[in-house]
Amino acid sequence: MKQILSVLVLIGWFCLPSMAQTRQERQPGAGLQALKIAFITKRLNLTPEEAEKFWPIYNRYSGEVRQAYIAYRDDKNELKLDETLLNIRKKYSVEFLKALSPEKINEFFRAEKDFGAFVQKEADRRGMKGRRFNDDQ
Repeated sequence: MKQILSVLVLIGWFCLPSMAQTRQERQPGAGLQALKIAFITKRLNLTPEEAEKFWPIYNRYSGEVRQAYIAYRDDKNELKLDETLLNIRKKYSVEFLKALSPEKINEFFRAEKDFGAFVQKEADRRGMKGRRFNDDQ
């Protein structure tokens, strides 16, 4: 029970800034980001201590991934994007060791891919086929 309460508090902490904004001011994907956080937290079965260490590292990781996709929009170099993303994942697999076991790190990367596939499947189901969702939207 204590673990569930801690997870809910963490999710609330990440969601409060977006909930405080008006509908027009909200950043695109804020709701999706909250779902991703809940998905990853549940999938990894994070303890409160792990979550406290993991999410700040994840936020830095997520920012770098987002920047890689922004750069890709400019140059459309698929190989460069793949290389950049791989280097980011390698870098953060070491950083994540400060918060998670190697098994949970592998599960995190799997969960992230599974979440992306789920979002894409849901978008296709809803008829949003032309819209692309990357890992950070």
